[in-house]
Amino acid sequence: MNIVVLVKQVPDTYAERKLSSGDHTLDRDATDAVLDEINERAVESALQLKESADGNDSAVTVVAMGPDRATDAIRKALSMGADKAVHLSDEALHGTDAPGTARALAKLIGTIEGVDLILAGNEASDGRTGAVPAMVAELLGIPSLTHTREVTVEGSHVTVRRETDDGVTVLQAELPAVVSVNEKINEPRYPSFKGIMAAKKKPVSTLSLADAGIDASEVGLANAWSTVTESQPKPAKSGGVKIEDEGDGGAKIATYLVSQKLI
Repeated sequence: MNIVVLVKQVPDTYAERKLSSGDHTLDRDATDAVLDEINERAVESALQLKESADGNDSAVTVVAMGPDRATDAIRKALSMGADKAVHLSDEALHGTDAPGTARALAKLIGTIEGVDLILAGNEASDGRTGAVPAMVAELLGIPSLTHTREVTVEGSHVTVRRETDDGVTVLQAELPAVVSVNEKINEPRYPSFKGIMAAKKKPVSTLSLADAGIDASEVGLANAWSTVTESQPKPAKSGGVKIEDEGDGGAKIATYLVSQKLI
């Protein structure tokens, strides 16, 4: 079984994220970059599927789109146990929106032979569009199973357990298919020292747009369907309002809430 995992390098969620003052795109150099948390869970799911199958006949390929520094996120996935990676890196990708990202990833996946299953996170922590995996499936003409809490593969079919506010649903599709997982599916393993060292020797194919057969008119900020036209820094937190309780604290709070049109 040949499993592809879509991963993304994102700004650290514990750091303040900013938009650049020039084109209002995400300033990826303003903070530390990490492998997206839900993508880690997608990698873990792929590794578990590989381990439950015949390992000699299964492979996990990491696919990423991003600048040169995204190699760090790729190496993290490889150190967890993925076998190889394909990295789409081209300056023309800057500012690409969700539809453009999906088109590029679909073309990139097309450069990999014999793909049986594509795993991804439901959404990335920087954009949170939650639509790219389904878009990729549509472009590839294969089924899309979303919000997955559990995934199993038997023969030529994949079965997932989806948990939402409406209840639990079991879905099944014929391979190949795209499965997007949520943050509750598993706890990703920590890379071992042996895995970190082995990752340095694992193959990473770096492709440009031309290498992947992607037309520059399909990607980039100039071709995006949605753009940010204006942005402002997040305002500093105020000191708040302190209310002294002299037996009438409740009334003072109510008066303040009314003044703020909260009640």
